[in-house]
Amino acid sequence: MKKSRVLGALAGLAAAAVVLSGCSAGGGDSAAQDGKTLKLWHYESEDSAMGKAWKESIKVFEQETGAKVEFQEKSFEQIRKTASQSLNSDQAPDLIEYNKGNATAGLLASQGLLSPLDDAVKQYGWDDKLAKSLQTTARYDDKGVMGSGSWYGVPDYGEYVEFYYNKELFQKYGVEVPKTMDDLEAAMATFQAAGVTPLAESAAEYPLGQLWYQLALQKADRDWVDDYQLYKNPVDFSGKEISTATKTVQDWTDKGYISSDSTGMKAEDAGTAFISGKYPMFFSGSWWYGRFTTEMQQDWGTFLFPGAEMSPGSSGNLWVVPTKAKNKKLAEQFIDITLRPEIQAIIGNNGGVPVAADESDITDPKSKELIANFNTLTERDGLAYYPDWPTSTFYDQLNAGLQSVVNGSSSPSKVDDELGQQYADGVKAVTG
Repeated sequence: MKKSRVLGALAGLAAAAVVLSGCSAGGGDSAAQDGKTLKLWHYESEDSAMGKAWKESIKVFEQETGAKVEFQEKSFEQIRKTASQSLNSDQAPDLIEYNKGNATAGLLASQGLLSPLDDAVKQYGWDDKLAKSLQTTARYDDKGVMGSGSWYGVPDYGEYVEFYYNKELFQKYGVEVPKTMDDLEAAMATFQAAGVTPLAESAAEYPLGQLWYQLALQKADRDWVDDYQLYKNPVDFSGKEISTATKTVQDWTDKGYISSDSTGMKAEDAGTAFISGKYPMFFSGSWWYGRFTTEMQQDWGTFLFPGAEMSPGSSGNLWVVPTKAKNKKLAEQFIDITLRPEIQAIIGNNGGVPVAADESDITDPKSKELIANFNTLTERDGLAYYPDWPTSTFYDQLNAGLQSVVNGSSSPSKVDDELGQQYADGVKAVTG
């Protein structure tokens, strides 16, 4: 889901690790120097919500500006691995989709590789279009820490984590959509008693870490999130937030709500197991929506974590303008087009989560549900980012710790102590 530290943008990995074919007029690199060509890189698949929206944006851009868009084939991994070198060369694009977060967009901003966009934000009113919690990942200070400083990126879609549920299994076992934590645990107990493991889960990759973080958020407030994500104050890993989360993972495993086999399951394994109808619930990101729409044969729906005021989620990845871009004004015009209601509607009607759409433009019922849940979170400042974002190594460390809880090789308190030290060491490396 995705989302950020290199893997904190897993929402991006899950949805976008695909090579695109060119979608407009293309030429050699020399074309990008003529002042009438926008050199664009992004890694969304052509049939994804963003890919469709941005293809239309290219048409509108070329019609309105008279300029051409030169799109080069890039993959997520190509951009992730080579961004620093590419953006620091004469071959830098004018506009690029890039991962949000401290170790990615923040790092490039701190290295002077990205252009500040404050003037464009004022000119186009992007700050009025984007909810406050979406703006956090767009702004970075001089150390590359998100949440303050200049705007170095602009998102035009969002992402968040919620429950997907199999309506047919719920009906078969007489389970209602839970509205409280007690309801959720009662529902899982009903499934388990019938010999059905309630949760499709992956401890080898991000899904269990995001569930763990959601459980911590049940005991947290916005100040705790700011401490955890933005380093405003030290975080106590023995406090109620994290200790409750880790202990609950152990309890749910012991009760059979989470399979011990999940230690070896990747996100793809959990997602396809849910698609197959084996599990009644899967707690994961909005990036799965489009795939479930096309691949799942049984009827399904979504709901936010019961009783949650906050959930894992953020803006999507960012449009960023390299410092060495030759056509920055064209890049800003293109960004603005992607935020128009008609382009946002394309995202919303094709399984994406628009950030500035008119609700009346969204016609698909499931899309309406997906977007309504997202709007519920943004309206109450409920996007809490992702658990691995604070440090570049915390994704792997969190997965390893939770695997040891699920397989019973470590106690929750021991894991909390280890994660606390690893988190503190990582934050120190970032902040100096």
